[in-house]
Amino acid sequence: MPLLPSLPDPAHLRDLYARFPHNVRPLMEYTDGLLRGDGELSLGERELIATYVSALNACTFCTGAHRAYAEVFGIDGALIDALIEDFETAPVDERLRPVLAYVAKLNTLPSKLIKRDAQAVYDAGWSEAALYEAVQVCALFNMMNRIIEGTGVNFDYAEAPDGHPAAGTTPGDQAATYRRFGEMIEAMAKG
Repeated sequence: MPLLPSLPDPAHLRDLYARFPHNVRPLMEYTDGLLRGDGELSLGERELIATYVSALNACTFCTGAHRAYAEVFGIDGALIDALIEDFETAPVDERLRPVLAYVAKLNTLPSKLIKRDAQAVYDAGWSEAALYEAVQVCALFNMMNRIIEGTGVNFDYAEAPDGHPAAGTTPGDQAATYRRFGEMIEAMAKG
């Protein structure tokens, strides 16, 4: 149930942002740069991290939304399910495993991160830039999960999988996804 009385039920993120559009554009530009810009982590890997962090935080909306994008960018849905079910037995690429372990620890026990956690990422062949990308995605989705949960956004893509804008699209169709979302919110807010 939405926690803000002005939101419909079910409430989608676009409903929230259309009601409160201030600062949406710069947030979406940052998100677009992080999740769609050039980087060492693939677009699919970044969306997988967004999905995984959101699942760890039990944010149904973000888990479903970013799962759809991860799948568009080549991440197998069965891998996502296995990762959410049990990290230790999930068939995660061994190079990506320490990155996901790092963000899981950052997500739940950030003060317990130690040099060995970062070193495992470097030992798997990743650079500092790749680790920083993963840290940024984790941080962004902690914030987004709190916005979603704190306002009661309760739209569930599991109940409407064809309702996701990425359904049936290609990676090329999803370039600048978040920037376009921000522009759509601005247009909705102007009426």
